[in-house]
Amino acid sequence: MHDLEEVITVDVTRALAEDMRGGDLTAALIPAQARGHARVIAREEGVIAGCAWFERCFSELDPDCEVFWHIEDGEGVTENTQLCEITGNARAMLSAERSALNFLQTLSAIATKTRRFVTSTIGTKAKILDTRKTLPGLRLASKYAVHVGGGHNHRIGLFDGILIKENHIMVAGGIKPALLAALALVQHQAPADTMIEIEVETLDQLQEALASGANLILLDNMNNAQLREAVKLTNGRAELEASGGVNLQTVHAIAETGVDRISVGSLTKDIRALDLSMRFTLH
Repeated sequence: MHDLEEVITVDVTRALAEDMRGGDLTAALIPAQARGHARVIAREEGVIAGCAWFERCFSELDPDCEVFWHIEDGEGVTENTQLCEITGNARAMLSAERSALNFLQTLSAIATKTRRFVTSTIGTKAKILDTRKTLPGLRLASKYAVHVGGGHNHRIGLFDGILIKENHIMVAGGIKPALLAALALVQHQAPADTMIEIEVETLDQLQEALASGANLILLDNMNNAQLREAVKLTNGRAELEASGGVNLQTVHAIAETGVDRISVGSLTKDIRALDLSMRFTLH
């Protein structure tokens, strides 16, 4: 993943600019030199992620602001757990509050959901992977949160991996021509370790992909019986990734079919912010 400090700087700078445009009219009601103290409390069970984004929101507006953490990224919390205490300039704290909580609530929600999927696959070899279905502008932060939750990152974007899907296969003229074109691209233009994955929708297509030398194959929307047959047919010749129809009710049975990877778009797409609360007082 990209340098985390750089990612945090870009994300926080953009968030504060979006919210403040250089000022906070309401915070101006507070005396300029007033000092504040705040506590952040979890209102429900979850896994925390995004502490660095949260803290940076405050330090950008008040370099002397101090955040004292009682937890760290990756820790599970229960209702009423105190996450941190903050002291600093009152105006800066009030201005940073919403952006800071937005990061912490959103990234914690992703980590929490990921942890639930990972827990559901315990006892199998399947890895839980994210996708490109992320909030625009927050992809790297979201993928960081997936990692914190125990999941694995798929390709970051279109630039660092080849995923040959149905339309690519159609345009290329078939599975074999598409794979050959991808191999040639990697040989002459892309880094040698570039991922090449091809999507198949039937067992016949799987056989064709295997015969064409594929070593990473996405099994799209196959039922569990088809997935088990795909694992049997492949017999270790390629890694298999299941995708489509994956939720917390279905993921364990999918994992038990023997696939190596399960990609889950909802990890970063269908999320509800973790319920956190910040309580503020003047010193």
